[in-house]
Amino acid sequence: MSIFVDTADIEQAKATKGFGWVRGITTNPTLIAQAGGPVEETIRQLAGLGTGLLFYQLVATSIEDMVKEAESVKKMVGEQLVLKIPPSELGFKAIPFFPSETPCCLTALYSVAQAIVAREIGVRYIAVYVNRATRLLGDGMALLSDIANALKGSQTQILAASIKSPAEAGAAILSGADHLTLPFDVLRTLTVHEYSDEAVRQFNANGSGIKV
Repeated sequence: MSIFVDTADIEQAKATKGFGWVRGITTNPTLIAQAGGPVEETIRQLAGLGTGLLFYQLVATSIEDMVKEAESVKKMVGEQLVLKIPPSELGFKAIPFFPSETPCCLTALYSVAQAIVAREIGVRYIAVYVNRATRLLGDGMALLSDIANALKGSQTQILAASIKSPAEAGAAILSGADHLTLPFDVLRTLTVHEYSDEAVRQFNANGSGIKV
């Protein structure tokens, strides 16, 4: 299992590198636009942090241009790159045209049927928008569980996205997600619990240890 930060903000990405347990960065066109500045510079800075995998979503609208865009971003990112592909009819058709050594992630899947096709194509990752699926369809965790059952025995791994709390992150893993990607504000709360904080206060108040 890997945990990723869902951001294109350079300062947030730098902060997560210091955590020591974040394995990469997922971005999308909206996050990159929110980061401001030239897209190419943002991508280069994120890649230069050496955090781990860097997910970049293609925005081109033809297979030929998607391949060219993928080649351009590969030159900037190198072996860290994971290509995020929109799950449109065009997106599914484009998968075989990308180099086999560059992993792909079909993003924003909302059905078992989409996941089955992704499995047949052999993509490395699919991104399931858990919280958004709950809002739109009624039960994002049930969808995640159904997709996980459909993918058993395959190489396709589930990246749970649209996670809004530590409890939701835990539930996503228990429902079958292989990986998590979290906004920075949620990511930083994963290690925090009020009862843990209270236990630490008690240890510090009443305990003894080696003084340094």
